[in-house]
Amino acid sequence: MYHIQNDLYLDEQEVEFSMIRAQGAGGQNVNKVFSAVHLRFDVHASSLPEAIKTALCEASDRRVSKDGIIVIKAQTYRSQDKNRAEALERLAELIRSVSKPVKPRRPTRPTRASQRRRVEGKVQRGDTKRLRGKVVAD
Repeated sequence: MYHIQNDLYLDEQEVEFSMIRAQGAGGQNVNKVFSAVHLRFDVHASSLPEAIKTALCEASDRRVSKDGIIVIKAQTYRSQDKNRAEALERLAELIRSVSKPVKPRRPTRPTRASQRRRVEGKVQRGDTKRLRGKVVAD
């Protein structure tokens, strides 16, 4: 079990890892070492609460597919174990981000003083622009 939040745990059996070759420079060894990790997580088949499942599927994140499968690629480290841990941590961070309650927006109104300052600034800019015009001789 992988700890996500206070009382939220993720069963590691639900997470599928596949090892791939990392991109980028690496010399002769890069073509024979599988150090990058692809993490696949099926949201619908998981044991997460329904509210978090729907929030994950509705999240506007490119890592979440239309079918509800999360794919995370980790290739920062040269070690396969470190990349696996990083991918799990990124998945946990994604789940934490959707499990936070959305703070409702309370609409506010501008103060009378701020409205007055805004209008005075507009009048002053208008005067400046008006004075840029042609000078009329008497």
